[in-house]
This record gives sequence, structure tokens and C-alpha cells, in this order.
Amino acid sequence: MTVAPTVDGRSTAASANDRTTAVHDAVRAAPGAMRSQLAAADCRLGLYTAIAALPVGQFDVIILHYVLGYPCSRVAGIMGISAGTVRTHRRQARKAHRRQTRHRPA
Repeated sequence: MTVAPTVDGRSTAASANDRTTAVHDAVRAAPGAMRSQLAAADCRLGLYTAIAALPVGQFDVIILHYVLGYPCSRVAGIMGISAGTVRTHRRQARKAHRRQTRHRPA
């Protein structure tokens, strides 16, 4: 692929920062797309429904960490929050799921 310089001599190729931003944007879009898929899925344990019902921050952390397999540090970078906040969202989501399944009729 040939990249021609612009009139002022700068390259027209996307910078590394632009490519990184594009990747982060795509990863950020993944949880939103998965929410509707999870809501439509049915599971005897109600796991999909429970995940889809989580608040946005907790939902994003669960999808990025458990479904897509990113470590907390990577999730933090993608979401623009600290790793401690990622762990807090993860803990709160698990707690909410335990509460929800405990109060569900058998």
C-alpha cells in the first residue's frame, strides 16, 4: 500500500493513536451489542437475563473480563477507569447475581 504525503508533507496514513482509538471504540461497542443477545437468550439459571439486567458499568466489566477474557488492567484501560474500579464493578455484579438467584422462586 502506498501512502502519498499531503501538500504540507505529512503522511495520510492513520497514526498509531488513531488505530488504537479505533480498536478501543470497537471493544467498547461489543458489550452493547451483547446486551441484546444476552437478553434474548434463555438459560435455566437465569444467568443471561441477570447479566443483561446489570447497570452499564458492571455489564461492561463482566463482558470484557469474563466473556472476552481481558485482564482487569486491560478492561480499565478500555473503559477509562482504574483497575480497582473494575474489580469493584465485578464484585458488585457477582453480588447482585447472588441476590437475584437467592430470591428467585424454585
